[in-house]
Amino acid sequence: MKNKAIGVFDSGLGGLTAVKELIKCLPNENIVYFGDTGRVPYGTRSKDTIIKYGAQDARFLLQHNVKMIIAACGTVSSVASDLGESLPVKFSGVLEPTALACANATKTGSVAVLGTSATINSHSYKKLLEKINPNIKVYEQDCPLFVPLVENGFTDKDDIIVKSVVERYVSQFKDTDVDTVILGCTHYPLLKAAIGEALGEKVKLIDSGYETAIYTKKLLEENNLLSTSETEGEREFYVSDTPHNFESVAGRFLGRNMKSTATRIDIEKY
Repeated sequence: MKNKAIGVFDSGLGGLTAVKELIKCLPNENIVYFGDTGRVPYGTRSKDTIIKYGAQDARFLLQHNVKMIIAACGTVSSVASDLGESLPVKFSGVLEPTALACANATKTGSVAVLGTSATINSHSYKKLLEKINPNIKVYEQDCPLFVPLVENGFTDKDDIIVKSVVERYVSQFKDTDVDTVILGCTHYPLLKAAIGEALGEKVKLIDSGYETAIYTKKLLEENNLLSTSETEGEREFYVSDTPHNFESVAGRFLGRNMKSTATRIDIEKY
């Protein structure tokens, strides 16, 4: 059981930010990743559709005999938060570890959440943050253009399109005492430099992929599920559309050559 893989899924490529952090803190773990590139983005879909997609993604990963499943997707974590209740393995979304990190980081008590439309409309982060600390003031902003930017390779902080879109979304926070901002979608860390520059160095950015990786390590330790292998873990990558775009963008996410690493599958079978 210990040496089974960790399964990770996302609506597209954003979940690779979580995979990158998992590799850093759990280098000996095997990882199976599924990116639903054929149906991205999830953030503009209905609640029922998001729940359906999340369940299909999880069922696919269970076919690989994983020991844990991570929904490295802010939308699924927010809208289909009870997905883990139906799974026979340990489960984590990105919501709880990210919200806890944010609540612990803020000094002013004013925080902001950047997320997909579905995540923001669910008010999931706001509700959880206010549950953790009723005195926290939470600003919310949906950023529907962020995922398409990242999926199409627009991440350079000096790119005029990137700068313009980021500025449009974060401008409302500049005249507030917000000191901590949640990047509530695992695509958003690829825009971290641009977001950080727009908000200024005094604002701390909370990376949901990083926080989820740290939480995963803790969960595996507590349940005696850490791999006993002393060699680097194996990584498998699956997508629901052509692997070519995945491989080119994934190389930027993971900082390695990803040519011929992804396999296309029919997610509608699950």
